[in-house]
Amino acid sequence: MQKPSIPKGTRDFIPEEAIKRNYIFDTIKSVFVNYGYEPIETPALENLSTLLGKYGDEGDKLLFKVLNSGDFVSKVDDALYAEKNSVKLSTAISEKGLRYDLTVPFARFVVQNFNKINFPFKRYQIQPVWRADRPQKGRYREFFQCDVDVVGSNSLLNEVELVQIIDEVFQKLEIRTVIKLNNRKILAGIAEYIGQKDKIIDITVAIDKLDKIGNEAVNKELSERGLADSEIDALQPVLHLSGSNTDKLADLKKVLANSEVGLEGIAEIEVIFDFLAELSFESKVELDLTLARGLNYYTGAIIEVKALDVQIGSICGGGRYDDLTGVFGKKDLSGVGVSFGADRIYDVLNQQNNFPEKTMQTTQAMIVNFGDTEVKYALKVAFELRQAGIKTEIYPDSTKMKKQMTYADKKNIPFVILIGENEMNENKISVKNMLSGEQDMMLVEDFIKKIH
Repeated sequence: MQKPSIPKGTRDFIPEEAIKRNYIFDTIKSVFVNYGYEPIETPALENLSTLLGKYGDEGDKLLFKVLNSGDFVSKVDDALYAEKNSVKLSTAISEKGLRYDLTVPFARFVVQNFNKINFPFKRYQIQPVWRADRPQKGRYREFFQCDVDVVGSNSLLNEVELVQIIDEVFQKLEIRTVIKLNNRKILAGIAEYIGQKDKIIDITVAIDKLDKIGNEAVNKELSERGLADSEIDALQPVLHLSGSNTDKLADLKKVLANSEVGLEGIAEIEVIFDFLAELSFESKVELDLTLARGLNYYTGAIIEVKALDVQIGSICGGGRYDDLTGVFGKKDLSGVGVSFGADRIYDVLNQQNNFPEKTMQTTQAMIVNFGDTEVKYALKVAFELRQAGIKTEIYPDSTKMKKQMTYADKKNIPFVILIGENEMNENKISVKNMLSGEQDMMLVEDFIKKIH
């Protein structure tokens, strides 16, 4: 008989892992809600017409397509079969696909529900997405995204608030981070400054790798992408600006003095830093001119977050987009948002061994099963404890005491309640502290006070 399995790039989560993941989701969600963001959900399935063409050719190849229901084969003509063109064939037999991210479905949602939405619209969404990628360490075919966005507002206060949200989330999770900021307009100004305005994509794709491959390799890639040595030389001082954020911006102003778009980007980021100066942060917030993050997509601020104590890619990122809904016919609706990488955050907390012990605790008290008579009493006790907010379970079978205690021990249940003839006669319970080994007889209300 064949052993059961799951598709590559997907995972089962045992209770311990699921509890840890829920701790991350609940922490992130609590901060979103605290800032006035509201939840939405979109279907796992979207029409392929919604998804195709939004992520570039590579992204289109990574879409999971779902076969049409019914006798879809009969609707395909023989000539198309004979052509053996998988792209054309898949379009003929598949009209739906699994969502690739939460952003494109969000854009579709905003346009479709435009008259039901109150703008500016502050939304958060925590749902799984699917990509037909090659599975490898840290990269899965099914994973969760935790997105928070505000659309219908051009105010830079939104960017400031997102930086606050990021700092607060990682403070609560006890992950030390650096929040890096840049602006798409500054990058456009830099490309203009070195005389390669049309090569902004090539320049930023290369400099975005500075952290990963180093200066020499980046310069080599710039050369391969058609930049002259003099242009690469002109770029170096800009990439390696040092000092405080204020110092970097002052130097940048001189360099980009003749670039209108560059100065506009500097002015925007100055406003953000000016607001941030009034607030206190656990995270370090710094200007990083090498930060590009999917440049085609963003039009203003760009945000990326790195963990300081664990070597891993970005654990949160995003930015401003001025035409999110344009592809669906609703032009000039600006938005800004960030996405938290729950799976990478999980890896960071695991490596740091930083999940709070209390999050791992499901059941707080287990009542031992001594038989039907005792269970009738135990059911009333369990009801009373649950009403008081104490997570309680009764062992279902009247089996050996050792087996029941082993179960409680493996589940890290801190208190075991024993109810025998003496306890029932005195209308009390015996409570065993599994950590200290101490055992006391007490009233149910006294145990409730003890726990609280």
